[in-house]
Amino acid sequence: MAEQVEKRAANEVVISEEALEKAEHYIEAEEGVQNRLTGWLDIFVRAVAVLMSLFHLYSAYAIVPTQELRMIHVGFVLLLTFLLFPIARQLRNRVYWWDWSCAILGLVAIGYGLAGGDDFIDRNTIPNQWDMVFGVILVVLVLEAARRSTGWIMPVVCLGFIAYAMAGPYLPPPWTHRGYDISRLTGHMYMTLEGIFGVAVDVSSSLIILFTIYGAFLQYSGAGKFFIDFSFAAMGGKPTGAGRTIVLASFLLGGPSGSGVATTVTLGTVAYPMLAKAGYGKDAAGGLLAAGGLGAIISPPVLGAAAFLIAEFLKISYLDVILMATIPTCLYYFALFLMVELDARKFGMRNIPFDRGETLWQITRQFWFHSLSLVAIIAFMLMGFSPALSVFWATVTAFVVSFLHPDSALFSYDLFRGKGVIWRHLLQSKFVKALEAGSIGVLNVAATCAAAGLIVGVVSLTGLGLRFSAIVIQYAESGSRAIVDILAIGVTPTPALLHDVKLLLTAILTSLIVWIVGLAVPVTASYIICAVIAAPALILLGVQDFAAHMFIFYYAVLSEVSPPTALSPFAAAAITGGDPYKTTLQSWKYTLPAFLVPFMFVLDPAGLGLLLMGSFKNLAAASVVDILIVCVTAMFGIAALAGGMQGWLFRKTTGLERGLLIVAGLFLVYPRAAFDYIGFALFGLAIIIQYRRQRLTRR
Repeated sequence: MAEQVEKRAANEVVISEEALEKAEHYIEAEEGVQNRLTGWLDIFVRAVAVLMSLFHLYSAYAIVPTQELRMIHVGFVLLLTFLLFPIARQLRNRVYWWDWSCAILGLVAIGYGLAGGDDFIDRNTIPNQWDMVFGVILVVLVLEAARRSTGWIMPVVCLGFIAYAMAGPYLPPPWTHRGYDISRLTGHMYMTLEGIFGVAVDVSSSLIILFTIYGAFLQYSGAGKFFIDFSFAAMGGKPTGAGRTIVLASFLLGGPSGSGVATTVTLGTVAYPMLAKAGYGKDAAGGLLAAGGLGAIISPPVLGAAAFLIAEFLKISYLDVILMATIPTCLYYFALFLMVELDARKFGMRNIPFDRGETLWQITRQFWFHSLSLVAIIAFMLMGFSPALSVFWATVTAFVVSFLHPDSALFSYDLFRGKGVIWRHLLQSKFVKALEAGSIGVLNVAATCAAAGLIVGVVSLTGLGLRFSAIVIQYAESGSRAIVDILAIGVTPTPALLHDVKLLLTAILTSLIVWIVGLAVPVTASYIICAVIAAPALILLGVQDFAAHMFIFYYAVLSEVSPPTALSPFAAAAITGGDPYKTTLQSWKYTLPAFLVPFMFVLDPAGLGLLLMGSFKNLAAASVVDILIVCVTAMFGIAALAGGMQGWLFRKTTGLERGLLIVAGLFLVYPRAAFDYIGFALFGLAIIIQYRRQRLTRR
């Protein structure tokens, strides 16, 4: 087998075509295998995709009734999914009769619902025969669309929930419920806004697609290249320059893209040769690339698709979600920067000359305008615009400013000069390609959201969320009593102590549930499933609802780099030629310090300062000093954990020093004053031991 990474010279590392193909395979594993069509069929699909983008841009500016918007959105998604995603990998690049049949049936089922009007919705509890026929057809088509675009796991999970809804009377306690037949399920899933056309599709149709269109405009105007070149120029010239470049570029790229695997591959193809020259091994380089790509899902202003769902589930402004994500995102990148600094000392990194052809000033002077649209999103929200309207005007901003440089223009300058046939220039323009890419880029997420609507519908019908939460709390209560009895022999535990231990165990169980679910399904689906079945457990124990949902969101994101299978590290390993499993462990090492932070904002009200109290209204009434204290404590906790995970502080740590650092970090991320004092004391002790050992070595 050819090597994944070819070394052509002593100081040159070139990524092979085989490595790029393998990385593309992992992107397909997340986003689905797509057909590469030609001829009139290619033109037809492109036209539908452009029409879909134009419709959703129109819906952001004008008023489209909610039911119509969601149904039309699902209709577009089903049509394009069945034409672009083959039934099997071996049958790709052609559209068969069964693909056309599924696409047409999907349109007919959607058209039937739209034509029914209010009467269609009113008879959801007693659907007629045709309602049930088209409802069953749509459910099957949604499951097949999810299978084609994301794999088998999501539809199997959905079928499991549907089976649970139908088998209620035959299940053992505490899972027993009244049970629902096909008529009731069809009415709920197809004829109301609680099933397929529920919250998830609402967010997909009104927000997620607008952000994918916006991201496509940035991509085709060259914003991604500018962000990478800016990072290279800004961070070069030092032993830590290679790692710092990855961290900064991942943040800048991640904001617009919101995709972990895509950001990892984009960065890896450009930056891995530089990491290799600096002294990173294949596994360590892949781990850092995957950790950087993960930041794409948690970086404002776009974040990942699940972030839009948080706003909808909690009925809050998306600007509040951005506010809540700000400090945890900063802490995440702070952890990565620390790990990079420790890498430079641990691996003896070398200075790498950066020759990108232009200086930082030259790059910024020519392409500074690419950052305007990112600022515009926040500015429009602060001005009171809705998130949909804000991203609409940000997309308009990205379109307008692209003409400030010929290389960025979304229309060829020949169009304005009247050279050649105008319509041909228009069809071949980057503007049309961006509209097409915006719709195609949302298909796998939209199909996931439609399928997840079946899960949410079952939960709302059966009350599974509260039932599941009661079981989790019951296990946590039993465990907390056992732990307290062991640790406090002969002492009567107080109710407050029992509650704290029970909350800690519930948070641990919830994080494990989210992690396990996230191993099987994408981040968006993982968040939706756990938000409806696991979040109530935390909320019942007194955790603020926004903190519970952010906790679940971050652990759903963590599943992107968690063993045993993780797409981002596997894609990075394909590029570097490293071992996929060792790369996954390396990426977990890089991300773990920051992902203990979510425990801070669920275990104690003081930790809510990390979420800036959840909204601008609460922030205005909060104490700045309290927020600063919890942020500084978190930074020290991350620093201690980073040193412990790397096995390096000022120099290589001993077993004792490493243990002290890890324990100190764990104490510091628990937001209680007593634990903070212990954590600072242990951290200080580790530093003193290292300092004394360093002095003895010099003698």
